[in-house]
Amino acid sequence: MINKKVNNVQDALQGIENGMTIMLGGFGLCGIPENSIAELVKKETTDLTCISNNAGVDDFGLGLLLQKRQIKKMISSYVGENAEFERQMLSGELDVELTPQGTLAEKCRAAQAGIPAFFTPAGYGTEVAQGKEVREFNGKMHIMELAYKADFAIVKAWKGDEAGNLIFKGTARNFNTCMAGAAKVTIAEVEELLPAGSLDPNEIHIPGILVNRIFQGEKYEKRIEQRTVRAKN
Repeated sequence: MINKKVNNVQDALQGIENGMTIMLGGFGLCGIPENSIAELVKKETTDLTCISNNAGVDDFGLGLLLQKRQIKKMISSYVGENAEFERQMLSGELDVELTPQGTLAEKCRAAQAGIPAFFTPAGYGTEVAQGKEVREFNGKMHIMELAYKADFAIVKAWKGDEAGNLIFKGTARNFNTCMAGAAKVTIAEVEELLPAGSLDPNEIHIPGILVNRIFQGEKYEKRIEQRTVRAKN
């Protein structure tokens, strides 16, 4: 069995260079690869194209890369929680490609499965469809979407083993599962890294064949994007 373990985040991110396209898993601030994002900030890698459901918040997640002007283009679905993102987009500093959430997930999954393109009704008749092939299926119009092409996919899991098998927890499965294996190189950071064979095969969400490198992260903040509490009686 191939051992995918690397010693730390620095080893895991070897090969990421300026101008590359990177997928980053997670949903809001849930299940984001915190250690890898922090290391990208330290590495001062620039001109990145980032594919992620959202762009973090001003001082956390991908918001940290935006603060340092390290992202050239953002491909996202939901971006409403980041004032700096809004400022850079409206000023023309940041190239933004807004994508329907389901389409974004399927463009990742298609890349994971080796499918070059697919048809979807989402976005037909809107700016999303401009310049894209349109076909009718069963009386309904669909647009053709191309699978993403990324250099690296960085995902975050709850548990993993040295063979690269991954288990996610709750909402952290969003986008992490479809991004694993959807790029030339997939990096997984996990909260708990176990010896190969330690995980129950029936509980594994992503098999190790889709992962190239895995390491154990540390000091996860796991921030809450919008905390809602009940008023005192």
